[in-house]
Amino acid sequence: MTAALAAGPGRPVRGQSCGNGPAARAPGGRLRSCALDPRAARSPRLSFGAPGSARTPELSVSALVPRRWTPRCVAGLPSAGSDLQGGAGVRRGRRRPEPAGPAHCILWNQAGFSATCGTSQCQHVCSERLRVRKLTSSNNRPREDSWLKSLFVRKVDPRKDAHSNLLAKKETSSLYKLQFHNVKPECLEAYNKICQEVLPKIHEDAHYPCTLVGTWNTWYGEQDQAVHLWRYEGGYPALTEVMNKLRENQEFVSFRKARSNMLLSRKNQLLLEFSFWNEPIPRPGPNIYELRSYQLRPGTMIEWGNYWARAIRFRQDSNEAVGGFFSQIGELYMVHHLWAYKDLQTREDIRNAAWHKHGWEELVYYTVPLIQEMESRIMIPLKTSPLQ
Repeated sequence: MTAALAAGPGRPVRGQSCGNGPAARAPGGRLRSCALDPRAARSPRLSFGAPGSARTPELSVSALVPRRWTPRCVAGLPSAGSDLQGGAGVRRGRRRPEPAGPAHCILWNQAGFSATCGTSQCQHVCSERLRVRKLTSSNNRPREDSWLKSLFVRKVDPRKDAHSNLLAKKETSSLYKLQFHNVKPECLEAYNKICQEVLPKIHEDAHYPCTLVGTWNTWYGEQDQAVHLWRYEGGYPALTEVMNKLRENQEFVSFRKARSNMLLSRKNQLLLEFSFWNEPIPRPGPNIYELRSYQLRPGTMIEWGNYWARAIRFRQDSNEAVGGFFSQIGELYMVHHLWAYKDLQTREDIRNAAWHKHGWEELVYYTVPLIQEMESRIMIPLKTSPLQ
């Protein structure tokens, strides 16, 4: 073996052959070396003893193969005398041939050429490696798959009740409507004027089972935007009743017609109130209001509610919590938290103080992965808004 390695690439060792038995001898009994393709001239030529010979080295194939050759076991290569033996010796490509004979060892070099060796010891080592690889891969794959799934696949617990029944306040059965109106910049003042004339009348009329919770203009966030929050006492039946009555209200019909000429776009959402949040009641001012909107990952609303049922306790010292809502119609898995502050600096101080309370950072750590997108609006209330 030492002589074989010392001979270097391309030098056959006297008394050894590179093929399978008689196929390795030229006519006249002279030994011939492996005939490698000229394109693989730089690849090392391996020398092995003839099958069954006493001079066959008692070493594994990995000890005989240089580093840039990698033995791969392929069952069913053509037997001796095929185009992979004798004069051809090397075959391009890595596609496995069709089964036509016993197992051989294909040696792959970096250039993509392969040479065959049919020694008995090589066959034995390669077949053993192939068998161990199959057993190992078949035994470990289910375990690896289950381990990976536990990291990336979220398990959803079966529920026997709707999220709205588990999270919403049952004693009030109130439904909320959140409206976003994007107003033409030149029409914002006129829009605010007609809203302050018409909306309070609906709010004060006992004929309508609805209440105007608040109306604002966005200060920081999406500009030239008006936000209105309505509450319907009695849920969906109350909403339907109000809509039917407003169609017959000529003043409101004229208001909507005038308003439509001032808007660029509008959207709304129907919301329910979290059971653990504060009730949004009128408050004196002056205040600024922050509406923080969270787009949650589908299936995580219950987790969000469980964490915030504890987190809301950390945000009650300054009476800044106004209301918490989650969507039922419109953009689903949307959560809105409404906060009130004296000014922007007070907002900063209150939010920083929460991080000094033990347990707040843990709740933030677990709720952040539930969020896909989030947005913050700083809003200024109109003069007729119940929330000042």
